[in-house]
Amino acid sequence: MDVPTRVPPQPRDTRVPLDGGGLTLPALIRLADGTAVPAVDPGALDRVRRARETADRLAATGRWYGRGTGVGAHRSVAVDPAEETAHGLRLLRSHAGGAGPLLPARTVRAMLAIRANQLLSGGSGIHPSFVTALTDALRLGVHPAVNEYGGVGTGDLTALAQTGLTLLGERPWLAPDDSPASPRAGGTVPVGERAGVGPGLGVGEVPECPAAAGPAVGGVGTGERVTVGGVGTGPGEVPGGGVLGGERSPSGGGAPGAVAVGAEQAALAAADLTGTVDGVHVGEARPRGVGDGDRTAGELPAPVTLRAGDALALLSSNALALAQAALAGHETELLLRATHVVAALSLAAVSGSPEAYAAPVHALRPYPGPVRAAAEVRRLLGLPDDPAAGLGNGLPAAGRRIQDPYGFRAFPQVHGAALDASAALRRIVETEINCPSENPVLTPEGHLYHHGGFFAAPLALALDGLNLALLKTAQLSAARLSALSRPDLTGLPAFLATGPAGSSGTMILEYTANSALAELRSSAAAPASAGHAVLSHGLEEAAGFAGQAARQTERARAAYATVLACELVSAVRALRLHPEPPALPALTLAAATLPTGVEDRPLTGDIETATELLPRLAEL
Repeated sequence: MDVPTRVPPQPRDTRVPLDGGGLTLPALIRLADGTAVPAVDPGALDRVRRARETADRLAATGRWYGRGTGVGAHRSVAVDPAEETAHGLRLLRSHAGGAGPLLPARTVRAMLAIRANQLLSGGSGIHPSFVTALTDALRLGVHPAVNEYGGVGTGDLTALAQTGLTLLGERPWLAPDDSPASPRAGGTVPVGERAGVGPGLGVGEVPECPAAAGPAVGGVGTGERVTVGGVGTGPGEVPGGGVLGGERSPSGGGAPGAVAVGAEQAALAAADLTGTVDGVHVGEARPRGVGDGDRTAGELPAPVTLRAGDALALLSSNALALAQAALAGHETELLLRATHVVAALSLAAVSGSPEAYAAPVHALRPYPGPVRAAAEVRRLLGLPDDPAAGLGNGLPAAGRRIQDPYGFRAFPQVHGAALDASAALRRIVETEINCPSENPVLTPEGHLYHHGGFFAAPLALALDGLNLALLKTAQLSAARLSALSRPDLTGLPAFLATGPAGSSGTMILEYTANSALAELRSSAAAPASAGHAVLSHGLEEAAGFAGQAARQTERARAAYATVLACELVSAVRALRLHPEPPALPALTLAAATLPTGVEDRPLTGDIETATELLPRLAEL
């Protein structure tokens, strides 16, 4: 679900530094939402350049997995040094086999930002031009077409292969509002007409490639990239835009050392055929359109030159799973903050006991989450830290409930666990997006190690833990919703109904909330990390399934928002019906937003309004 972010941009703060070590979750969200542009640290880009030089030197002395060998079960198959670059291109093409719906622009932009920042940490040995192209895409507001299915938590191979082919010019760039669509009759691709598909080429038309023949210009990472300006023609080039380093065009023309990567497209064009290859239409002109964001007409990232070792260096990452985890985790954080407000209003509606939220209680078991949850409810309701202070023995007054139901009394403990799980996920996400995970990986000392750091077990387990914790706090939300319908707890009519005898009031909200709760339960009941896969002739006999866990988190988050919205509708109605509603800022905001009628009527609009209100409550 492509949910807009509620992180307000700071005045004149439109740049997010990328240096391979300091990217935060809020900054990543701003890049994903397009409210900021990346600013690559020159020192970090120089680190990538130096790592590339080290990689070339090491690769010349021995076998480098994925560069001088095949991958997976072909790890022991040697690749001739003269074929290493072509091997990398075959690797990208063969691994671009994702399936399922196209992912939202926001998710893909987050993936691009994460991969660029990881590469800036200098462990991959990739050429710096790839970092520049990734950040150019973010700056220009375009993204590759990436399918949902393909990763199993041991590297997002299909998503990053599709990205790599887009960077080379073989696949189309999309603008944020390009909706996935099937090709039109005749084979044209609607999205290509808006976002552009590499240079605008027809049969027999070819792009200029001046940078491939000339010296490097414009600083690190830009000198060997094909220029973006107007569409030109030049003999000896073939459609696709990207170039393959270290080889001459098979046509015999063009600049030495540059071969266009659109081989399939060229073959179809030469045969006078039309159709689609890898989503790129071949055989008729493709105009370059004006996209969204700050780019001008036809402005796209320049296709990059593929060199030996670049392919696996780009692929070896869980950047997509991290992007999905970051976005779902961020939206879940907002809901967990909003929960403090909703639970506080419910506590006020039932005149609940403040004892369960007393600071001395939580000082005895100082878990960070429960301490914070209790403190937030006290702050929102204006409760003292110690309600027993000045009351002698602290016993409740005669006639007052000695204890509340679990939905109120155990809220700090249960919701606090969700807060702790959310914080744990954030720590893991912010660690992973700021360190190299490539296999093999280069250390700052210039040593090469083959390893399993790409196995996303920490991420998957953190997501699964959050899903289970979210289920528990959602169950308490549903319990508080039920409590709000009980006259013995509120002193109000059953189901907060004020109409003629037999009126239903908010009765149906329990059904709606429990329907959403069942969806949440299905997302949490089968942890994705419990999955198993044996792949590539048994060499890869396990998988992390972090991407699957992230998608479960997003579904759980959406379901929890409905449960919480139902509770909010009932809590506000109950407080409105009180003879003297408390003067609370949260109630003032909610009451001014939610519909006021208490007659029996459809409540779908109330739930939708309450759901939209939750992010605002999270900021109180």
